[in-house]
Amino acid sequence: MIKIIYPIVHAFFYVLSLLPFWALYGISNGLYYLVYYVIRYRRRMVRQNITSSFPEKDEKEIKSIEKGFYRFLCDYFMETIKLLSVSEKTFLKHIEFRGVEGIEQCFDKGQHCALLAGHYCNWEYLTTMKLPFKRHKDFVMGVIYHPLSSKVFDRLFIDIRQHFYGTCVPKQDILRQLLTLRRENRMSLFGYAGDQSPKWTNIHLWLPFLNHDTPVFTGGERIMRKMNNAVFYVDMERPRRGYYVVNLKQIPTPWDEMEEFALTREFFKMLEETVRREPRYYLWSHNRWKRTHEEFDRRYEVVNGKVRAKKTEG
Repeated sequence: MIKIIYPIVHAFFYVLSLLPFWALYGISNGLYYLVYYVIRYRRRMVRQNITSSFPEKDEKEIKSIEKGFYRFLCDYFMETIKLLSVSEKTFLKHIEFRGVEGIEQCFDKGQHCALLAGHYCNWEYLTTMKLPFKRHKDFVMGVIYHPLSSKVFDRLFIDIRQHFYGTCVPKQDILRQLLTLRRENRMSLFGYAGDQSPKWTNIHLWLPFLNHDTPVFTGGERIMRKMNNAVFYVDMERPRRGYYVVNLKQIPTPWDEMEEFALTREFFKMLEETVRREPRYYLWSHNRWKRTHEEFDRRYEVVNGKVRAKKTEG
């Protein structure tokens, strides 16, 4: 069935992507009213997340962030669709990369690199990271992804993410792929979205993040430590509609001296600073705080470094 449906879906979105940015933003304006006022997509979740993250803000400020988020979410969708067909020349007029030379210097020394990013601004644009490189153009730009339940849209997003030379790798295959590239002596830059909500049995660390006791993934840090990666934090900005600035900030990683989870702690500290600077560009519709520390302590225990459900008596 996917062989029949996917070409139709791809053709529709490809034709849509041929529209100029100004036309896509016009569609986004209409989409915003539909999503926010008619469908009311996850309105309760978004309001709850913003309110609990910023208890110091009044109702007017919360509502302003909320509406700004929905306007951006619609822009994000149209901007991402544009990646299906946009040319390098046109795209580079809408984005600026700062700090690329730091990664190239690591490549000069034969050190593989990793990006740490949150779901902030248009994170799909990070799949285009090969474009600004001047001296190292043959490295592998890895995009770690969790396959979508819809096979049609999963394939569509793979096509979008690979339009500008990205290489999509399912998260369960990441370590094997990295080891293969190292054996082949091919430089790599893999991006990790570190702010998703882990499953109960994957929770090994809780951190203060946006006024919440937050369970976080630590697997990315373990992989980066194993691979001796140089690590760069992605601090994105959106100075105006349709334009982005990607600031790449290297996080010092003397792995032999760093305590366990030190990188993860630093990442969430930096991400919170980014979100607080301009909250509307964060992904507030994700149910990020659905797991609580109290429930974890009640239902689970850590035995020999592994999380397992507590045995019930009787």
